[in-house]
Amino acid sequence: MNFFKQLFRRKPRIEKIEIRRRFDLIGRVGQGSMSKVWRATDTLGGRMVALKVLDKAKTLRLEQRFVGLERPTEGEIAINLHHPNIVRTLEHGITSEDEQFLVMEFVEGVGLSYLVDLQNERMQKNRLWYIIQIGEALEYLHQQNWIHRDLCPRNIIVSNEDRIKLIDFGLVVPNTPPFRAPGNRTGTANYMAPELIKRLKTDQRIDIFSYAVTCFEMYTRELPWPAADSFESVLQHINQPPKDIRKLVEGIDEQVAAAIMKGLALHPDDRWPTTRRMVNDFREAAERLGQLPRTQETA
Repeated sequence: MNFFKQLFRRKPRIEKIEIRRRFDLIGRVGQGSMSKVWRATDTLGGRMVALKVLDKAKTLRLEQRFVGLERPTEGEIAINLHHPNIVRTLEHGITSEDEQFLVMEFVEGVGLSYLVDLQNERMQKNRLWYIIQIGEALEYLHQQNWIHRDLCPRNIIVSNEDRIKLIDFGLVVPNTPPFRAPGNRTGTANYMAPELIKRLKTDQRIDIFSYAVTCFEMYTRELPWPAADSFESVLQHINQPPKDIRKLVEGIDEQVAAAIMKGLALHPDDRWPTTRRMVNDFREAAERLGQLPRTQETA
């Protein structure tokens, strides 16, 4: 908790950066609902980086949802995350246009959403290993006392070396009572837990639900419920049980299927209590099935 106190109190004066003077923008590599990302060269050291610039108006609207709670910025959160399955943030600050920006390591790879849709040999061979890595990143985030609130394939990159990288922390909040209180509903509708959609009290188990939806999609190329484009349409089916993954994926390992379905439980008390326990089941299955990289077999 001392870290959070220091984080909330520390408001250093940040020198504003003129993006186009500091960085050589090579090309756009991504655009989220609240930001744009460029592949860029940092002129200070010649390093290739991913430069993320947040939309000023949309960021302000998000911050207004947490008035009085002193929610840290995405940059303040990301700069303190150090895990092999989380993209490394090198710097953050404010542009001359008063936009927040983050400088991150550039990861050569593809989005997980692309592999989910493609379902090629690479995906089928490595998906359980990908699932384990996603879980390890989420477990680390939870151990650091955060709630992600927007875990989904869109926010995950798979490197050319099959290393998972969680890349977006725009909706992350501290795992503290004020941020777990009922009312605030942010995230991607199709991956949101029922209690979040219904504006009930939340905790880290909303991330476990999103993780399970992601795992389900990685195996089936579809969502556990009919896809929805609004919170209202999600509410229409969220009280119904999810599709059974066993009926959609012939021959799926029972331990893997059971782990995913438990994570999809509508009531948080029926889900896995922690990400660690869910990941342990995936890892145990992967070891039994011989689907772990050799360097991980005795990890």
